[in-house]
Amino acid sequence: MKKIHLLILFAVCAGFFVFQSCDNTKTYAEMEEEERDAINRFKNELTDSIGATFISEDQFLAQDSTTGANEFVLFDETGVYMNIVTRGDGEVLGEGTHNILTRFVEIALSNNDQVGCSVGDTLAINWGVYSSYSQPDEIRVMISRSSYSGSFVGNSVIYDTHNSVAVPSGWLLPLRYLKLVRTTDSEKISRVRLIVPHSEGTSTAISAVYPCYYEITYDLVK
Repeated sequence: MKKIHLLILFAVCAGFFVFQSCDNTKTYAEMEEEERDAINRFKNELTDSIGATFISEDQFLAQDSTTGANEFVLFDETGVYMNIVTRGDGEVLGEGTHNILTRFVEIALSNNDQVGCSVGDTLAINWGVYSSYSQPDEIRVMISRSSYSGSFVGNSVIYDTHNSVAVPSGWLLPLRYLKLVRTTDSEKISRVRLIVPHSEGTSTAISAVYPCYYEITYDLVK
């Protein structure tokens, strides 16, 4: 299986600096419009740099809920784009409570003066959090029919970065399609790449209105 190539995406973000700072004089509608522009610019950069393509949810389902290399599916209801790098060798999670280990990279896709981030910032690193963690974060996910919710267990990078234990909605969406497994084999750990609008992101992104790009792994707790 192909692994996530962070250097490629860092190179994309390095060429993606757009000066569109957000201030208190802007309306929510204006901030949402800037967010859409930022996401579209990032999509264009992905297309130019790694040959990314974008498909509909209908096409995604017709492909047995998988994506090709550098192929992102748009979920219309949420605005999240997802590329499945490794689906996993287990089973799609059923109803109940599941404890999952996760590692992530979070990259801002727009400038935001409210939180002091710029396009291409790896937020947990820029804000001095990630370097203090050597273990993955643990999340507890509750599934009831079509409802998914989750919270971080104990200390977490997300909590220290965004002061919230809630798992972003955009992080939960892939769990509907991944086949998580308990494994120490990095080739079998479920991996995704996501473009997440503020409404499906962290508490900070929701309040300040900015989108992020994520690379995330999911692994069942041993």
